[in-house]
Amino acid sequence: MNKPVNSFCGQINRREAIRHLGGGFTSLALTGMLAQDGFFNKADAASLYGNPLAPKDSMLPQRAKAVIFLFMYGGPSHMDTFDYKPKLYPLDGKTIDVKTFGRGGKKNKGRVVGPKWKFSQYGQSGKHISTLFPHLAKRSDDIAFIHSMSAESPIHGSAMLNMNCGSVVSGKPSLGSWVNYGLGSVNENLPGYVVMLENSGGPISGAKNWTSGYMPASYGGTVFRSQGDPILNLKNAQNMPREQQRTLLDYLSTMNQEHLGLREDQSDLSSRISSYELAYRMQTTAPEAIDLDGEPDHVKQLYGVGEGRTDDFGRKCMLARRLVERGVRFIQIYSGGAHNDANWDAHGNLEANHNKHAGNTDKPIAGLIADLKQRGMLDETLIVWGGEFGRQPTAEYAKGTGRDHNSFGFTMWMAGGGIKGGVSHGETDELGAAAVGDSLHVRNMHATVLDRMGLDPNNLSYFYGGLDQKLVGVEGAKPIHQIMA
Repeated sequence: MNKPVNSFCGQINRREAIRHLGGGFTSLALTGMLAQDGFFNKADAASLYGNPLAPKDSMLPQRAKAVIFLFMYGGPSHMDTFDYKPKLYPLDGKTIDVKTFGRGGKKNKGRVVGPKWKFSQYGQSGKHISTLFPHLAKRSDDIAFIHSMSAESPIHGSAMLNMNCGSVVSGKPSLGSWVNYGLGSVNENLPGYVVMLENSGGPISGAKNWTSGYMPASYGGTVFRSQGDPILNLKNAQNMPREQQRTLLDYLSTMNQEHLGLREDQSDLSSRISSYELAYRMQTTAPEAIDLDGEPDHVKQLYGVGEGRTDDFGRKCMLARRLVERGVRFIQIYSGGAHNDANWDAHGNLEANHNKHAGNTDKPIAGLIADLKQRGMLDETLIVWGGEFGRQPTAEYAKGTGRDHNSFGFTMWMAGGGIKGGVSHGETDELGAAAVGDSLHVRNMHATVLDRMGLDPNNLSYFYGGLDQKLVGVEGAKPIHQIMA
C-alpha cells in the first residue's frame, strides 16, 4: 500500500481517507457532505466518484476559458521565423566555433546556415517577422513572443512528451488532461479535450502525447476529424434504433453501478461509465459541431477554407473556434504528420520544408486570431503556438541547408486569454544557439497556461504513487508574468 505524504486529521492524506471510508452509494453521499464541509475540494470529489468532468470552480481569477494549442510537430526554425538574427546572414556557409547538441550529438564546430527568408518589422511594436508568415505578421500586435524557451531533450519522442506532459518519461497526464481535471467541462455532450491530427498521421509516440496518464481515462484527449465522421467508431455499427440503444446503456449502467459499489478503487470504472454516456450524447452533438457548411463564405475565406493548401488546417482552426463556442476546454491541433517530409523536421532542405508547412498554416492561424477577436472571444481564449524544440544555426550535414534539433533555445508564442499583445520576452544568443538571460523552461509555459485558466500550477495536484503529483513537477515553476496582461 502506498504511504501517504500529506496528513488528513493528523494521520493520512485526504484522498487516502476517502478511499478508506467505504464503497457503494453510502460513500457517494458521504463524499458530497465532506465536500460541502470543506474537507476536500470539488476536484477530489469529482475525480473519485461520479462524473470526472463535472464543472469545478477555478483556483485563481480565470482569464481564459479555453486553450487552443497549435503544435508545429518537428521543430520549426526560430531564426527563420520569429527570432531575427541579422549576424547569421553574412556567416552563411562559414564554419565557426559553436556548441550544439542535437540528433547528431554534441559538437563544438559547425557550418552556418544563414536565414533563408527576409525579415520585416510589423505593428506598433515593430516586431521582426520573416516573410514565411505574411498573414500572421499582420496580427503581431495580438501576440506575445517568448524567445528564450528551453526543453530537456533534443530527441523528438522524449521532447514531445516533455512539451505535452511535462516529463520525458511516458505515462504522465498531458497538459489538456490537467486543465480538465482542474476545471471540468461545461459541455456534457462533447469531450473536454479534443485533438486534431495531420491527415498523414499523428506525431511520434502517438496517443502518449494526449494521454490522461495515471488520471481517469475521461481526462484524456479525444481525436476529432475536421471532415466526415468526427470520431471514428462513434456510430452504432448495427444501426440499432436510438431508443433501443438507450435501453441497453441503461441496463449496462445499472450493472456497472452495482459492480462499482463493490470496488475500492472506483476511478477507472466511473470513467468508463461516463465515457459510454458521453459517446451516446456525442452521436448527435459531434456531427453538428463539425458542420462547417453553415459558416459564411467570408469567414471561410478568413481561414483559407477551400483554397487548396490551407483548406485542411483552416478547417481545423475553424472547428477549434466552434468547439470553444460549445464549451470545450482544451483543443490541440497538429501541423506535421508521421514522416519527416510531412512535418517541420528540416534536416535536409530547409527552404522546401518550411515553405510548405508555413504556407499551409499561416493564413488559417491568422484567421483564427482575427475571427476570435471579431467575435469578442480572443480575450477568453488562450492560443499557444510552438513545436517540441527549435533548430540549430548550423547545418547537420556536410552539404545542404538542413538544421539539426535544438532544445537549448527556441521560440514559442501566445495570444489572447490574459496575454499581452505586441510584446517579446527573452532572447537567444546572437546566433540563436541557446537562450540567454531569462532562460525559460517548458514548465514555465505550462505554469502560464494553467495560471491563465485560473489554476494554481504549484498547488494543482493529483495523488498517485504515494505523491501529490504536479504537471510542473515537485520543484514547481513560475508563470511568465512578463507576458501577462
